Amino acid sequence: MALFPNCITESKDDNGNLKKAVDFDLLRQELSQSLVEGGQERYRLDWPGKRQAILEANSPIAKTLRPAREESVNFDTTENLFIEGDNLDALKLLQESYLGQVKMIYIDPPYNTGSDFIYKDDFSENTSDFLERSEQVDEEGNRLIDNYELNSETNGRFHSDWLTMMYSRIRLTKSLLKEDGVIFVSCDENEHAKLKLILDETFGQNNFIADLVWAGGRKNDSQHISVSHEYIICYVKSLSYLKNKKIIWRQKKKGLDNIYKKANKLKKEFKNDYQKIHEELKNWYKNLADGDPSKDHKHYSHMDKNGIYFASDISWPGGGGPKYEVLHPITQQPVKVPSRGWVTNSQAKMKEWIDNGLVHFGIDENYVPCLKTYLKDKEVQTPYSVFYQDGRAASKRLTQLMGNNVFPYPKDEEIISELVSMVTSENDIVIDFFAGSSTTAHSIMRSNFENSEERKFIMVQLDEPIDPNKQKDAYEFCLDNNFKPNIAEISKERIRRAGQKILADNQDKDGIEDLDIGFRVLKIDSTNMKDVYYTPDNYEQAALDHLESHIKEDRTGEDLLFQVMLDWGVPLSLPIEVKDIQGSSVYYVGIDSLVACFDTLTTDLIDEISKDKPLKFVSSELAIAHDQDKTNIKARFAQLSPDTQVEFI
Repeated sequence: MALFPNCITESKDDNGNLKKAVDFDLLRQELSQSLVEGGQERYRLDWPGKRQAILEANSPIAKTLRPAREESVNFDTTENLFIEGDNLDALKLLQESYLGQVKMIYIDPPYNTGSDFIYKDDFSENTSDFLERSEQVDEEGNRLIDNYELNSETNGRFHSDWLTMMYSRIRLTKSLLKEDGVIFVSCDENEHAKLKLILDETFGQNNFIADLVWAGGRKNDSQHISVSHEYIICYVKSLSYLKNKKIIWRQKKKGLDNIYKKANKLKKEFKNDYQKIHEELKNWYKNLADGDPSKDHKHYSHMDKNGIYFASDISWPGGGGPKYEVLHPITQQPVKVPSRGWVTNSQAKMKEWIDNGLVHFGIDENYVPCLKTYLKDKEVQTPYSVFYQDGRAASKRLTQLMGNNVFPYPKDEEIISELVSMVTSENDIVIDFFAGSSTTAHSIMRSNFENSEERKFIMVQLDEPIDPNKQKDAYEFCLDNNFKPNIAEISKERIRRAGQKILADNQDKDGIEDLDIGFRVLKIDSTNMKDVYYTPDNYEQAALDHLESHIKEDRTGEDLLFQVMLDWGVPLSLPIEVKDIQGSSVYYVGIDSLVACFDTLTTDLIDEISKDKPLKFVSSELAIAHDQDKTNIKARFAQLSPDTQVEFI
């Protein structure tokens, strides 16, 4: 390994466990002065488990999403979702309802550093479990190998496990994205190179946009180089689509709100004395602290009735411009002409600028005029690939919000807000299937308020248990709030508190009451149907005759409703109204797009429902007494609401 690192690979032993291995074809080539025959060379990334990852991504599942009203906020009206469970299952379950509907995906997966958990398909494994399973410690916890080797890159954490976990999930994201959709993946240097290769393979190298860099502040935890940044890899579904549609991304400049606030205050104080306002604005910029984002725009110090502006050079670039006469609007005397001549050789164009108030004149004709560039017209810029944001600030804000250090290293909601604002707009859907503390949900609510827009989020988080020995603060937080000690509970609580804080901080702002701070909690569970529903041929007729229902006994009408929505590809965020009609619970999804009732059906009940002319009506076999009732119900709908599609599960 020391002499030939490129010859070390990973393979599986007879029991299917990963092990380090030697690629002898490559080793023979290293030791030979002539070309050695071996396996066919290809340009690709391979690892043990890649085929399994493809199989996992493509294989169907018999699972569903069960609603949890009591854990939700504004369950019936919100358009946001929080899915609790394994994200591979969640991505599969979302395929029908959200195929080609998602504008942005942001994920912050485990970094495979050697100190975080190993995310498997059905569980997360902490370090101690991993060490015992890999026979690096015995059953009593005694280490079997040297500390240095344990923490080295060659032992402990395999790249293949991580790549298998990521590959199956990344493959499922592409079909969810819209044609102009974009995916951002956070990572550090441990898996950056491999991650980019699997993204190349999934989305195509031609759809790579950039490696964004988050410079989170200096770290002093290394003997060699302090790695003080992380990456956010960015790919789009189709770059050619973006180019054909002339879709561009823009980033709002920072510090503008404070400038507008100061200028408006000065305007009230000094009325229309714009020269005085100019002087005060210059002094204000001068006294701002270094690093204040408003200071970057200090050249925008002039103001008129149309707003704040920058008085820029009006002369011809490089010289040789025309030098015609321009009169000062007050003294009516010819103004001083710039030495390089005017920027335009058209006197008509110059007159148009002056008439439209776009030329800044001095107090008299002895000053060279300037062109006005208004700040309101320059609020956005081409996004930069580097974000400078102290990582400690996000931790501090989250601790203040939660009253406890529940997540020591959260992602920065301000940075994700910038990404969200940069590539999404009104009604777009954003998914984060490694939700963690739900920084992405917080960011979207924040962006929606700031931009007066309505984006929707879908968060997915495994109910990963919290280790009280390693995450004491988070564990105690859950106990203090009567939560199960797992990450999903913290994730949901952050959304609740972030939403309430936005409302409280902006209660006097117009439109704040329309901000969607809710989320509908859905939990991944086994299908609502018994095995006989899927494989009736495996049962004797006598057993079928005595079968009362193919629906599991612990499932509610609302459980069945969400399975129908999944199976039929109905968006899971549509508003739901539960009506009491003749003592039965009737679910109206999307006003009357889908109507469902799983209580006993009567002719009078069908007559009432048919008055609303639903597009689809669904019920269950359990809601009818005899087979002929099904035919009668369909006939009744055909008579009273002929366009209604009727189905039974």
